[in-house]
Amino acid sequence: MIQKKYTIQTSPFIVPTTDGKIIKEHFGNASNGNSEISIAHMKAPSGWSEPFQTPKFDEFTFIIKGKKQFIIEGDTIILEAGQSIRIEKNTRVQYSNPFQDTCEYLAICIPAFSVDLVNRETE
Repeated sequence: MIQKKYTIQTSPFIVPTTDGKIIKEHFGNASNGNSEISIAHMKAPSGWSEPFQTPKFDEFTFIIKGKKQFIIEGDTIILEAGQSIRIEKNTRVQYSNPFQDTCEYLAICIPAFSVDLVNRETE
């Protein structure tokens, strides 16, 4: 029997949230146990924000629709649709959407996102 060398994801893991954000992890720890990389499709509603964090993974973000704000070690950066950013591991960052419209984006983390690696600050 020939083993397939590809995986098609048709049922991403829907991460439970309490802040209105929709997270669909296509590959990663939660969806298929892959700790090397995570790929998630996200929708952050207007007014959404997370606490500051200093993750132990590189995070790549590609904006599909809307805008997203990043505060990275004191610098405020706003990305719009079609733009992307890489934030290196061990960098203090806060993600938010203070804008009127929902922000839709892809997030890729290497190694994969994990609560143990995100290092969120308490508010």
